[in-house]
Amino acid sequence: MSSEQSLNRAATTSPLHRHRILLYNTSMMLSCRLVRQVSGAIVPRSPIVRRTVPASPAIRLYAQAVPSNRQSVKPPIPLFGLDGTYASALYTAAAKTSTLDSVAKSLASLSNLLKKDPKLNTILHAPTLNPSDRVAIAGELLRHIGATDKQDTVKGFLQTLAENNRLGLLEGVCTKFEDLMSAWHQEVELTVTSASKIPIKPLDNKTLSRLESAVTKSEYVGQGKKLKVTNKVNPDILGGLLVEIGDRTIDLSVSSKMLKLNKLLTDSL
Repeated sequence: MSSEQSLNRAATTSPLHRHRILLYNTSMMLSCRLVRQVSGAIVPRSPIVRRTVPASPAIRLYAQAVPSNRQSVKPPIPLFGLDGTYASALYTAAAKTSTLDSVAKSLASLSNLLKKDPKLNTILHAPTLNPSDRVAIAGELLRHIGATDKQDTVKGFLQTLAENNRLGLLEGVCTKFEDLMSAWHQEVELTVTSASKIPIKPLDNKTLSRLESAVTKSEYVGQGKKLKVTNKVNPDILGGLLVEIGDRTIDLSVSSKMLKLNKLLTDSL
């Protein structure tokens, strides 16, 4: 045996070499065992059969009515002021619960109540109201709107106003919520102010229809928008018409013409 062979044999029979071989064999055994375990665990599964359970009508309607994204519950126009903040919050809550129309009806009813009874608005602004008084007033307002408040959206809103001592904002909230609903319906407000002799009465339906038709075809109303016509009477304009379309004003009143004439005469003197 040559010296080189002797060295190789001594190296292979050394304790360090035997220890390395033992570790290698052990790791190979563990690897094979792990592979067998994993292979055994991956058993072909039978196809999953999904059963379609028909939803009840109530659930189906609610699922369809709830907006699918956050954009749909965002107020259509920005509002300012504390009453605007409350109106926007109420709009968002009503949109999420699909009660926009019922909330609008409830607030319209409350708005009419406040217009018919000015003393009620004075009471709502009273600084001497204690918490129990405010809760009692909120309860009376709820009884007035009756069954139009679906899912208690307006109830929660009135309770919030009462708890925060903000019942005095109710009239402003009603007005600004109406603005939100008009924007949501893509309505453009057309306000026609006319002067009339005693007894005071608004324009007849035929005249209003002609005005509405003319304004609808004009550049003041965008495509796809609807007109929301309101007729007011103001004897101070003396005659003619004052037409307001959104944020635009067309002054065709006699009082305006007289002011222009007076200014012209004054400047010429």
